[in-house]
Amino acid sequence: MTFNDLIDRRGTHSSKWDKMEALFGVPAKDGLAMWTADSDYPTAPCVIEAVRKAAEHGVFGYSWEYPEYRQAVQWWMRNRHGWEIDQDWVLTAQGLGNAIALCLDVWSEPGDGVVIFSPVYHEFAHKVNKAGRKVVECPLVRDGDSYAVDLDDAQSRLDGSEKLLLWCSPQNPSGRVWTPDELRAVAAFAERNNLILVSDEIHHDLVYPGSRFVPMDAAAPEARAWTVTLTAPSKTFNIAGQRTGNMIIPDPALRAAMRHRLNTLDYAPSALGVSMITAAYTPEGAAWVDEQIAHLDGNRRLFDQTIDAIPGLWSMPLQATYLAWVDFSGTGMTRDEFIRRLRGDAKIATSPGAGFGTGGELFERFNLATQRSRVEDACERLKRAFGDLQ
Repeated sequence: MTFNDLIDRRGTHSSKWDKMEALFGVPAKDGLAMWTADSDYPTAPCVIEAVRKAAEHGVFGYSWEYPEYRQAVQWWMRNRHGWEIDQDWVLTAQGLGNAIALCLDVWSEPGDGVVIFSPVYHEFAHKVNKAGRKVVECPLVRDGDSYAVDLDDAQSRLDGSEKLLLWCSPQNPSGRVWTPDELRAVAAFAERNNLILVSDEIHHDLVYPGSRFVPMDAAAPEARAWTVTLTAPSKTFNIAGQRTGNMIIPDPALRAAMRHRLNTLDYAPSALGVSMITAAYTPEGAAWVDEQIAHLDGNRRLFDQTIDAIPGLWSMPLQATYLAWVDFSGTGMTRDEFIRRLRGDAKIATSPGAGFGTGGELFERFNLATQRSRVEDACERLKRAFGDLQ
């Protein structure tokens, strides 16, 4: 199958398609699901082949040790990101949401502050609040057609209770790719404030021509004593439902603390999830990712051209991710009004911008990881819904 072959995901326990009516009032029958960050096309053939082989083997008993998996992660980071890691640095979690929760559990206590730079992936604040920690929100600042970090402002918001900094790279929802200098500045900020720096790099493979992603550890190896990097193939290969992600921890003391917590929880990774990652992190998987990026690049160009041609709407240019960040403030509408048009008239379910924190109130996030025909459909719906604007 190609990236443009339509697949009906309705009725498959897909949160993206089967929950949008309950959450947003957009009917599954004729609505478009452009919210949850997964894609609507199948994963790479090499991953599907690994699942097929496992099914044909037919035995799904206890498993032990996964050297090929750690070798594959090491190969991928070296060949796709120029990042040299040791296999021993790699621990697994049940996806990166679980990894963030584990980091909060291991390196903070209830009531401690956790620094985030908003607008940012809404689960950062959700995880912090659910863990009984305190969100310390540091707003990003608009810098031309993207965002920048104001570390002086961030410093003024800290009171000394903070223990962690949750960092998003590439940035979600803006698609910003941080420069090595920016990454080093954030790492130094964490050191000055005695913060464990947790860098969520889940979108690191989905970078467009003209931009170059650099892992936090590669940019600032001097920060290894306080840095934990989270990665996963879930967005890249559309296998988020397997709930398997990597915690890459160079520092022996930090790694020992996390390993101890995993042992006390009796955690072990899913054998099938590990098999899928091992198959994904190969030359065949890399070639498929390159094809996917070309497809996504076409989707984002079409979408941005349409959005930017509608008076009052603006789509922040993406450097990475498949998540378009659309500003409705130029319409002069209240949030209720543009949401009524978006969900009621256009029948498109998007991720509410307000959920991403300060600065997101008049934005919506659109997921473009779908077939070209669905992006075209969304564009036509938006032109009709906002066609009266001058």
